[in-house]
Amino acid sequence: MEYNVITTGSKMVVELEGRLDTTTAPKLDAFVRESLDGISELCIAMEKLEYISSAGLRVLLAAQKIMDKQGRMVITGCREEIMEIFDITGFTDILTIE
Repeated sequence: MEYNVITTGSKMVVELEGRLDTTTAPKLDAFVRESLDGISELCIAMEKLEYISSAGLRVLLAAQKIMDKQGRMVITGCREEIMEIFDITGFTDILTIE
């Protein structure tokens, strides 16, 4: 998995590409935990994300918990396969998905 980050003021967009799984999730988790200070709006763009595992879901949940305290988080561009995982796991009730 690779990610591209665009920060404008207090808004951060993280564009994910590839597979967010047990191997790649720790890297993204470390980045999220270190980079959200001063961010009030976080957008995670998933247009190019092919797969997400439970490890990837945990990263999203951790980011959501941080953003609940300091602003807003939104998920955009989910493929059908990713949306199905969100539906099955109940993440559609936890995350704001556009």
